Amino acid sequence: MTDEAQQSLKISSRLKSVGYAMRGLGFMLKTQHNAWLHLAATVLVILAASFLQVRLDDWRWLIVAMIMVWVAEAFNTAVEYVCNVVSPGYSELVKHAKDIAAGAVLICAFGAAVIGFLTLWPYVELMLDRFHGPVSL
Repeated sequence: MTDEAQQSLKISSRLKSVGYAMRGLGFMLKTQHNAWLHLAATVLVILAASFLQVRLDDWRWLIVAMIMVWVAEAFNTAVEYVCNVVSPGYSELVKHAKDIAAGAVLICAFGAAVIGFLTLWPYVELMLDRFHGPVSL
């Protein structure tokens, strides 16, 4: 094994990589207003699911949905920055790339909202039944 390969396996190298990733996420939160909306939605979902005492097997769907949106937003941000470097001036092709990346975030956010509704509604319905009698959509 080469010295470079051995170096990349060291814990200190892995920790540096994690640090770079955390710095990237921090930069995304500082510069992307939509990331703040995703953060607010994430906190609201966690609070609602905790209040509703969502079962562990339902939490996994909520977690996957939240991660899906965050990953899409991170990739969208990366695409925007790469496009700005590759083509600092206006380009219709770059505009299409950015619009498609933003569309991917929208698809993920919509899907996450559907997953959230389908997962949380039975708990909301149960809570409403306890206080006001049966409710259904």
